Amino acid sequence: MDLLNTLVEKGLRRELPSRDEALAVLATSDDDMLDVVAAAGKVRRHWFGRRVKLNYLVNLKSGLCPEDCSYCSQRLGSTAGILKYSWLKPDEASRAAAAGLAGGAKRVCLVASGRGPTDRDVDRVSDTIKAIKDQNENVEVCACLGLLSDGQAERLREAGADAYNHNLNTSEGTYGEITTTHTYADRVDTVQKAHAAGLSACSGLIAGMGESDEDLVDVVYALRELDPDSVPVNFLIPFEGTPLAKEWNLTPQRCLRILAMVRFVCPDVEVRIAGGREVHLRTLQPLALNLANSIFLGDYLTSEGQAGKADLEMIADAGFEVENAGEVTLPEHRASAAGGCGSHTEAGCGSHGGSGCGSHAEAGCGSQEGAGVCGSAAAVPAEAPADARTDLVSVRRRGAGTDLAPNA
Repeated sequence: MDLLNTLVEKGLRRELPSRDEALAVLATSDDDMLDVVAAAGKVRRHWFGRRVKLNYLVNLKSGLCPEDCSYCSQRLGSTAGILKYSWLKPDEASRAAAAGLAGGAKRVCLVASGRGPTDRDVDRVSDTIKAIKDQNENVEVCACLGLLSDGQAERLREAGADAYNHNLNTSEGTYGEITTTHTYADRVDTVQKAHAAGLSACSGLIAGMGESDEDLVDVVYALRELDPDSVPVNFLIPFEGTPLAKEWNLTPQRCLRILAMVRFVCPDVEVRIAGGREVHLRTLQPLALNLANSIFLGDYLTSEGQAGKADLEMIADAGFEVENAGEVTLPEHRASAAGGCGSHTEAGCGSHGGSGCGSHAEAGCGSQEGAGVCGSAAAVPAEAPADARTDLVSVRRRGAGTDLAPNA
């Protein structure tokens, strides 16, 4: 296909595709799926080889969030039967992180539900970062605490945080349909605060709430303009007890097309498959490794993921290798002189001139993508289709906040 050849050439040059080209990727047929994956895979391998970065989530504070994000199991008014607990102590969080690091994770993502941290909360998280880094050399720590106030990003950076996640989730035009307690502009401001403080910015989207192709392209182009180093792609986990419990709009092929489009628009950034991969990609997860160079290991914030051992076997069987702690994730032109998790020192996801916890990972301090059919919290949800895989949505009952061993 001429389209795919053009997109590969642009991706190797970090050139921004046209909107029509991005939309055309989403409009490809299932018959063309392997061609799309192969083309986007050339771009992924050019910038990242066959390395897969592993990330591990630690939910520092679960549930009881005052925000009304329609997709989130921790939202105000949610009746989802998730774990609910207040702040983990630094040593508890450090032990939880150690399990993921022992399983091969390179980055630990510290997530807390809520609108945003108080200054006391920043102190708590700073103590936790120190506890983790004291025990683990070369570990990357990303914080995901919601909307930041002035000076808080700088304090997290001084405490040793390497990155900050705050997702845009959906396009600006549809943001008000999924959340009313804060704005799209609030999210953009927090990502910019992280950048300004010298943190590696992590910001992504969530698909699967009935959004249009135009909405998906809008948010990915907005992300390219914001220039994060990491772009998590989440797929809605429809939790019972949330307004979007009946939204089952994704197929494995649709998920692969979305990931391919993100890779073409953001060729040289860390594209991470986040929440919902087990629910929606299912047995096609190995194909997605040809598009994304990063995944979460084990469980998510409030839902259980694939067994950590199965994640590692999948990576090896697909012909990929786990990125080790001594390797720099980002291409040289993006990586900082210190060679850590990378900075945005030079043009990012293509470049501004040439042209988000975590990672939702099923939600928390902010994630998921919304859109047209989402409506407000008061909307009456449609019935789930007969083929909805509700059996794959499993509430987390182990790891952080419990007495049971984590999945890593």
